[in-house]
Amino acid sequence: MTKSKDTTMVQSHLFKPLLRDIVSPRHAMVKLADAIDWKSFEDGLQEYFCADNGRPSCPVRLMVALHYLKYASGMSDEAVLDEWLENPYWQYFTGGIYFEHEYPTDQSTMSRWRKRLSKSGAEQMLEESLKTGLREGFIKKTELNRVNVDSTVQEKAVRYPTDARLYDRMRERLVKSARKNGVELRQTYERVGKKVLRSQSGYAKANQFKRARKSTRQLKTFLGRVVRDIERKITTPDTELQHLLELGKRLLTQKRTDKQKLYSIHEPQIECISKGKAHKKFEFGTKVGLVTSSRSNWIVGAEAYPGNPYDGHTLKSALAQTSKILGFEPEMAICDLGYRGNNYEGKCNIQIVNRFRRRVSRSLSRWWNRRSAIEPVIGHCKSEHRMDRNQLRGKSGDELNVIFAAAGFNFRKLLRAFALFVYPFFRLVFSLLGKYSLKRFGKEGARKEKNLPLKGFSYSHPAFA
Repeated sequence: MTKSKDTTMVQSHLFKPLLRDIVSPRHAMVKLADAIDWKSFEDGLQEYFCADNGRPSCPVRLMVALHYLKYASGMSDEAVLDEWLENPYWQYFTGGIYFEHEYPTDQSTMSRWRKRLSKSGAEQMLEESLKTGLREGFIKKTELNRVNVDSTVQEKAVRYPTDARLYDRMRERLVKSARKNGVELRQTYERVGKKVLRSQSGYAKANQFKRARKSTRQLKTFLGRVVRDIERKITTPDTELQHLLELGKRLLTQKRTDKQKLYSIHEPQIECISKGKAHKKFEFGTKVGLVTSSRSNWIVGAEAYPGNPYDGHTLKSALAQTSKILGFEPEMAICDLGYRGNNYEGKCNIQIVNRFRRRVSRSLSRWWNRRSAIEPVIGHCKSEHRMDRNQLRGKSGDELNVIFAAAGFNFRKLLRAFALFVYPFFRLVFSLLGKYSLKRFGKEGARKEKNLPLKGFSYSHPAFA
């Protein structure tokens, strides 16, 4: 059952100070908290909660704001709650009235709330970050007409897979689940399995590959014996044991040349994706796609694509999600050569940037050169917004994590825009400089001379939109 916090009647507390008496009204976090339409989340997420039954949930604003802060700062659930307890601005942002000295919720509640939230609910957080920028004037609607599209790999938080470790880990999970079901195994291979795994690692380190392969075959034999022993002694296993038995058989029968191989026991859906990087030949996770505005690098679309599809086959889905979030379809989408032969059919002009630049107009060449601006956005999402090592479980975790990371990226851009307290002054100065250049140099000359004054400033920043 949903629960919203009523802040209409605010009274002083005898022992708790009011947050409005602590925080500065000129702080960027305070301005952003007042600019976001929190009521839209209560209305939009109403369908994910029962209206008249069950225990009242935490306030929707609290949970949404905590996830904004988590992915904007790149923290874990526990770290976000610790910071919330000490930071009055974070408490104000989450809808607090008094400065609290106790945690508002716990990590388990945040995890369960994410499981209840679906992909469309996470997209609403991304959509609201863009709407806030549009309402405050940091984003012009015309900036969203041209977008850049690119894909990358969202790695999962799994260790590097080897056959020996997979065999041993699978055996451990099967033995543990069999004991829960009351199955007495003939032999569990706990002691000898640990010994053989350590020997295999030592042989591989010493480049004694023949002995290492022999140890790997021993571990595979142990797993096969445990699987067959469980199948003989139990006829109706529970869901968990049945799932582990299927994974065990899949691991035993898979070959080196198979495409759909098992790389992790607790995350069986991840794929091995080769991106051609010199420092990292293979990445284990899920392919994701990002769509950013070409001019000012706001993320307007983020989606996960299980199954490692071809980049061109993801373009239709990426632009459909972007149209859903923006409310209109972009006029132009600029992509790299990986999107040749795409499956998109619509009014959007798809531009494939060719490495052999043919003669194109000056304006189109300018947008082609802006295609690479999406690359640092991907880097920031991975290094600062928890898209590098995805900790959320399952396919739904892959979908939610990339959208949360995109919302956190936009959230930090909004904070920086609000922090520019001299924004109105600079906007006036640059508008006057533009009029002066237009009067002195003409239309074409003003376009060439527009970067002459104050070269250190970036005109693509949202404050100068």
